[in-house]
Amino acid sequence: MSRDKEATRNKILDAALDVFANKGYHDTKLDEIANESATSKGSIYFHFPNKERLFLSLVDQFSDLLEKQTRKAIESEPEGIGRVKIALTTVLETFARYRRPAKVLLVQAMGLGQPFEQKRLEVNERFARMIAEYLEEAIEAGEIPIEDIDVEFTSHAWIGAIYHLVIRWVYTGEPSSEKIVHELVPMLLRTVGHQTEPSDSKPADSA
Repeated sequence: MSRDKEATRNKILDAALDVFANKGYHDTKLDEIANESATSKGSIYFHFPNKERLFLSLVDQFSDLLEKQTRKAIESEPEGIGRVKIALTTVLETFARYRRPAKVLLVQAMGLGQPFEQKRLEVNERFARMIAEYLEEAIEAGEIPIEDIDVEFTSHAWIGAIYHLVIRWVYTGEPSSEKIVHELVPMLLRTVGHQTEPSDSKPADSA
């Protein structure tokens, strides 16, 4: 893709994020996204065949950002429980820092039909696999004392807890993003037998 085409695509995605976050999926019209992005409906159709595909591309974009931020954060950390803590903290801090995409990903994608539910499941699986990867490393490093831990079950349960609290925060502002990071990470780690203090988790900036 040429730079101009990529720049136009990114403009459309940025504008779509604003409009979807403000108006919701059903009430958003492509004409509004075209106006917001200073492009045309034809430009939108060139990059995205329909509104559904545009919405799903936003979900993919934010999922890519979450994984990129997490992988980058653990690069210099040796294999073990430290990577698990950093991964959990980075995911939560990224949600806190990007509240509008979180609203689109976690709230608006719910209840919008099979394609959206399938995408949401794909995102859940993606991050559960990443967490499971770091849990396996911590087990191999001998830093998780619980024997016969079901890594797949644990990682999905953790993702469920993260999503539930972040969705509540997106809707109500409570609990605060700082509280979620500060208290949830140590709580999750205790479920695999790792004792840590809440102060071990650095609170996220408010969004």
